[in-house]
Amino acid sequence: MSTVQDYIDKNIETFQGQLFELLRIPSVSTDSSRKSDVQKAAGFLSTQLKEIGLDKVTVHETPGHPIITAEKIVNENRPTVLIYGHYDVQPPDPEELWDTPPFEPTIKNGRVYARGASDDKGQSFTHIKSVESYLQTGTELPVNVKFILEGEEEIGSPNLVPFIKENKDLLSCDMVLISDTAMFGEDQPSITYGLRGLAYMEVHVQGPNRDLHSGVYGGAVNNPANVLADIISKLKDEDGVIQIDGFYDDVEPLTPEMREAYSKLPHDEEAYKKDLDLKEVFGEKGYSTLERASARPTLDVNGLWSGYQKEGAKTVLPAKASAKISMRLVPDQHPDKIAKLFEKQVLSLAPDSVTVNVEAHHGGHPVVIDLDYYGLKAAAQAFEDVYEKEALYSREGGSIPIVADFQKILGVNSILMGFGLTKDALHSPNESFSLKDFHRGIKTSARFLELLPEYS
Repeated sequence: MSTVQDYIDKNIETFQGQLFELLRIPSVSTDSSRKSDVQKAAGFLSTQLKEIGLDKVTVHETPGHPIITAEKIVNENRPTVLIYGHYDVQPPDPEELWDTPPFEPTIKNGRVYARGASDDKGQSFTHIKSVESYLQTGTELPVNVKFILEGEEEIGSPNLVPFIKENKDLLSCDMVLISDTAMFGEDQPSITYGLRGLAYMEVHVQGPNRDLHSGVYGGAVNNPANVLADIISKLKDEDGVIQIDGFYDDVEPLTPEMREAYSKLPHDEEAYKKDLDLKEVFGEKGYSTLERASARPTLDVNGLWSGYQKEGAKTVLPAKASAKISMRLVPDQHPDKIAKLFEKQVLSLAPDSVTVNVEAHHGGHPVVIDLDYYGLKAAAQAFEDVYEKEALYSREGGSIPIVADFQKILGVNSILMGFGLTKDALHSPNESFSLKDFHRGIKTSARFLELLPEYS
């Protein structure tokens, strides 16, 4: 292993230079004018995979942007790790808020600033370089590796799930390795072992056939904005408990082991409130802030609109009011079931004086990996060996739908080995990534591959 780690140390500046080449490519998947740039990024990565010595490197065209696969099978009896990443990025807008050009990597205070630096070019590139460090030193890979890199993650991966379903044999593996999350804190490695699911809804309340004068009709016609506010207020009680019949029926309770893992996380409640300019936090009684934010289901209004909203006054009784509402889900809640329960509850609260329409948008399944899973244990040891600090276990409140898709289609767990930090400003101006963590990430990935057979 020392040969591999020495290779990483001696070549880290070269690795950084190659990453910067990738960061200069404006592979914005949502912008049709950047389609050739997304293709260019795919070409850059496929060349990298070939040059480091991987086999069957293929750029698969899709109705959208390409998917890249590659592999190195050293022994059929060893574990196979499928490494997933995405090379598309968010738009840089608003560009005027960037301190440096978003597609010209700039080093400041040990961090590289560029769109995609952390999400996800920098993080996923660590695994390409760790595999290179085995192959280019003549050190046999301890496991079989496969890669799948996509260019549509930032637009919901519309072609990835069909591709996985059609290529299950090509992608067959024992686990998936993903680096697209954050560590719990600076110099504090952590492994994300759970992600919440999602049910995203839209509610429309229609009253009269047109906006009305509030002085002429007020008191005689029900106001859709008032009705919507009343419905929303009845979806949760004063303790933050969701008031939808059957909502909690399938919720998997937190185990003592999970709650112990939470208790070890270095959370500062006062700093948390100060950062948000809050006097108090709010949430379901009986749970800590971290548990509420990542291990318990939620219901939140994401958008609310009705009536006159411009400057000054207009005495209007609006004809329509609407809201967007998301529910974060935990095992074993099913997004389709929750969407139906939500619709039924909202309609039951609607008076006959208005018409209510409920629409279900997208959803995603929650995922939690057993803390005894051997892949998690190997990842934790790899972090500890490189960072010289015990790795903690955390869950995230957000969703990465592809993790549930890998579990459902390929029947395997995902190891979420994030090297980023919350201060990386993902999706925001001045996105950055610690070059120290880029270096340590490569070494941690290499160590993980070495340790895995010992834990399997």
